[in-house]
Amino acid sequence: QVQLVESGGGLVQPGGSLRLSCAASGSIFSINAMGWYRQALGNQRELVATITSGGSTNYADSVKGRFTISRDNEKNTVYLQMISLKPEDTAVYYCNARGYMAGLSRLYDLDQWGQGTQVTVSS
Repeated sequence: QVQLVESGGGLVQPGGSLRLSCAASGSIFSINAMGWYRQALGNQRELVATITSGGSTNYADSVKGRFTISRDNEKNTVYLQMISLKPEDTAVYYCNARGYMAGLSRLYDLDQWGQGTQVTVSS
């Protein structure tokens, strides 16, 4: 089993900043990609940003220039630095990890989600 634990959400005023963290632990063989997704009330879950083990990143157009994703491969941890936050950034933010889990005699596909952390941007 692999667990993802997120932290760093909260209430912030428009224009403010927050940093989210997500640490993966358990029977990890390798994590190829980690990412952040968000789901606002009444909306579908959407991509925010992803990063590969090699450092390649991908961002949703709505967050480009304001959000930065990074990762520490040794710690199996991914971060999301968010600046210039807007009310429309309000959502539950979910961490995702994809790769392989180590079994007793084989590898298993890993596609794990965290429990989510609330980000609220409001004055």
